[in-house]
Amino acid sequence: MVLRRAAGPAAALAAGLVVALTGCGGGEPEETADQLLARATTTLDEARSLHFVLTSEGAPTTGTELVGGEGDVARPASFQGTLQVLSAGAPLDLAVVSVDGTVYAQLPFTTGYSVVDPAQFGFGDPGALLDPDTGISQLLEQADSAELGEERRVDGEVVREVTAELPGDLVERVLTSEDPSRPVDARFSVATRSGELRRAELTGPFYTAGQDATFTLELSDFGADVEITAPPAS
Repeated sequence: MVLRRAAGPAAALAAGLVVALTGCGGGEPEETADQLLARATTTLDEARSLHFVLTSEGAPTTGTELVGGEGDVARPASFQGTLQVLSAGAPLDLAVVSVDGTVYAQLPFTTGYSVVDPAQFGFGDPGALLDPDTGISQLLEQADSAELGEERRVDGEVVREVTAELPGDLVERVLTSEDPSRPVDARFSVATRSGELRRAELTGPFYTAGQDATFTLELSDFGADVEITAPPAS
């Protein structure tokens, strides 16, 4: 036989406190994947400037394609940096400046800049990457089936991963795609405190319709003091 002692006033009070604390939930509700992407979209659309590094995996060895690059983007529509292009099977680093829709590049064996059509090198206008209607934030805003992933610390900052699918035709407009009918897999990393997008890893038919490749875009220096002017065209 087990003997039970009747609960006194102190025990009853303790039990009541436990119930009350449990009912309060212990904190704020967790931000959903869609809410985190929405906050990252707003933060990106409000950024005056940013720095990006673009890398790729699975690029072809022939043709003319964008395979990487690095540079600064500033509002309303300017860019300065170096884009890595595969041209006739050979890697080529192009110094590129874009201001208000005009793209300049320092072509091989030249000392000055020439006005170019970026499509001939396999990329669009990099100065448009911060445009809310055509740039990076479109990838966040139109992400489908978003799900929260792991949370981790990178360079002292807590970031949360979000996986999602992107419409292929949207990715074609912002980046490139050889099969716009196919969705693109995305893995975003967002700084939970600032809401800044730190990394976007996209996997899809970027170079060949039947074979996936991966672009990785890393963003930093949101709001840095960046001044970009058009170079004298040769």
